Amino acid sequence: MSLKLLAVGDMHLGRRPSRLPDDLTQQGGELSPAVAWSRLVDAAIDEDVDVVALAGDVVEREDDFYEAGRQLHAGVARLASAGIRVVGVAGNHDVQVLPRLVRELPDFELIGANGQWEPWSLEQAGETLTLWGWSFPRKQVHDSPLAGQTFQRRPGLNLGLLHCDRDQPGSHYGPISSAELRGAGLDGWLLGHIHKPDALSLENPSGYLGSVSGMDPGEAGDRGPWLLQIERGRLASLEQWVLAPIRFEPLQLDLTELEEAEAVRSRLAECLRQIDARISQSFRPPDAVGLRVTLNGRSRFGKQALAILESERQGANNVSPGGSSIRYFIEKLIPHTLPEIPLAELADRQDPAGLLARRLLLLDSDGDSEARRRLLAEGRERLMARARDPRWQGLGEPSLDDAAVADWLRQAGRRLLEQMLRQQDGGQAA
Repeated sequence: MSLKLLAVGDMHLGRRPSRLPDDLTQQGGELSPAVAWSRLVDAAIDEDVDVVALAGDVVEREDDFYEAGRQLHAGVARLASAGIRVVGVAGNHDVQVLPRLVRELPDFELIGANGQWEPWSLEQAGETLTLWGWSFPRKQVHDSPLAGQTFQRRPGLNLGLLHCDRDQPGSHYGPISSAELRGAGLDGWLLGHIHKPDALSLENPSGYLGSVSGMDPGEAGDRGPWLLQIERGRLASLEQWVLAPIRFEPLQLDLTELEEAEAVRSRLAECLRQIDARISQSFRPPDAVGLRVTLNGRSRFGKQALAILESERQGANNVSPGGSSIRYFIEKLIPHTLPEIPLAELADRQDPAGLLARRLLLLDSDGDSEARRRLLAEGRERLMARARDPRWQGLGEPSLDDAAVADWLRQAGRRLLEQMLRQQDGGQAA
């Protein structure tokens, strides 16, 4: 048996995601934090969670009292009917509205009201958990919430639940240092305020939980609450429940060696299949994914490929990788491609870049000249010497036929030539 705690970061009920295409904007409510909250409640009930702890900024602002209150009330009522306790602290966004809502929600226990540290304990399944919470007393707090505070530990696991700005001394939102958190004597800290989640671990269960659902492309990647399981008085496991209805994902699309502009569609589709295979394995996959696509690499089709994808973005706003029901759309295209390296032109130069260009052209030639055989033989000798290094003995003998050696030399040569040209361009610009 174990005690299960579901820790929830910034939820911001009342907000809507931004940077959506027109047709999704009309149904933005279906991708809102309220939907993430509903998914979270479903999962908590299905997984027999014992307590849900909210780390502040549950509600976006005072004006969201009625809509957010209704959404919060429905979720809390469902959790309570399943025997799940709900506790939380107020953050800077909901410093006024959350205490008002809690007065009408008897099953929601606000801890640390008015900036006073308060313990909250639960005994379940033979385990004891104590959460030490502190709620914002006003919208701006310039001093550390831990200043002068000492904790009288209780039996079992003792965790801090706090909305704060870590390692930002001049912050107006509860500035606190990592050293203060480490020196407080608790077993870990569940933090709200910063929307990017920290990589929490069993060895160091302290950090930002992150926003429950990304609201714009700046909040990309995995989003969702953290499940902590407590057994025998210690933290036994820790996992993230990725369940946001909307997800933003960066995509680096390399156009190097693109044979024609239209081939960018198949290259994008292949990248999306890989992304979809990963995302569809989430705890609960999103309904929509916004892609911020950066076109990079060297290609003579950079402008044409950009135009093709821009047309796709402005048109149906829908990119289907196949195999899943997730809706993908291109949120933004960022062109970072460079023109192809003109090897034939560079080969006429009498400098190191020219010499390297001639070697690359020799590798790409179809003939079986003495010069090409000599280049491959020298390359094979160098590669075998590296492969025989004792550090790589466990990997076995590499296969180094002419095609493999040429490919290794081609990759290394192009990288080196790219560096040379960048350095020369920088020197000329200076």
